[in-house]
Amino acid sequence: MTISTYIGRFAPSPTGPLHLGSLYTALASFLDAKANNGQWLVRIEDLDPPREQAGATASILKTLSAHGLHWHGDISYQSQRQALYEKTCQQLLQNQQAFYCNCSRQQLKPFHGFYAGCCHSKHFENICNVALRFKSRNKAISFHDNILGPQHSETIPTSLFNDFIIKRRDGLYAYMLAVVIDDIDQGINHIIRGSDILDSTFKQLELYQTLQHTAPSYTHLPVISAANGQKLSKQNLAPAINNACAYKNLLSCLQLLQQTLPGDHFDENVAQLLNHAIKHWDKSKIPATLSIGQINTSLSTFAGKPNL
Repeated sequence: MTISTYIGRFAPSPTGPLHLGSLYTALASFLDAKANNGQWLVRIEDLDPPREQAGATASILKTLSAHGLHWHGDISYQSQRQALYEKTCQQLLQNQQAFYCNCSRQQLKPFHGFYAGCCHSKHFENICNVALRFKSRNKAISFHDNILGPQHSETIPTSLFNDFIIKRRDGLYAYMLAVVIDDIDQGINHIIRGSDILDSTFKQLELYQTLQHTAPSYTHLPVISAANGQKLSKQNLAPAINNACAYKNLLSCLQLLQQTLPGDHFDENVAQLLNHAIKHWDKSKIPATLSIGQINTSLSTFAGKPNL
């Protein structure tokens, strides 16, 4: 591949510092891009200010740099792209592919999360405090995942595939819309991310079809489970990466990805380790499962004070 062919990305939310699970995902997407002579972009998904943690963006970028994961070009920030999201919302409204909705969670409770089309024919004179929903065509969607193989929308719960919100009633744009618009705008054609996002892919694919853009190639990694069986995540209080242990952190991530490890002659040199990993990158070795392992998150290799 040429450098203009492959464009990948890592897109963290600044709700806290990176943990092992996010570093593992970043490393996989970085290695796949580099092994294919491609570009690897970084985008900060700062769509939800109430959930952001002060200093988190700086911490994330510091951790990526400390682990030798250097990106191409400038950092992209979703908070600076509101006009593009609104333009798409208006386009969808004009084409009757979106509609306003004032249904509360309480009203939708009897439908078990499935949106029953209550507002399809409503007309709102005042669009304050109402959400904007994408009007799904409810057609079967399939795609080939580069690890998990063929995926079909028929296999997911109905509640996950319906008229979903693209702009919240508080005026904030939904992740589901913003991520597709940004990936289209940046020319992203290869996405590597956790399997916890797998269900969302079908909604995003429908947006790609509606907007008449070619969808990227998807690879969903197995998420890492802690010893208690919970997914490593900020919500589950996964400890922050310790940047002083960058070499060991990368080795651990390569082990989880079941990649070929180097001998002991690298003397904990991060650049040499990454060059070795790029040269020996083999995506087919990644386990074709939704989750892996039981990681002891108290290990000093990963744990440390947040790098803010």
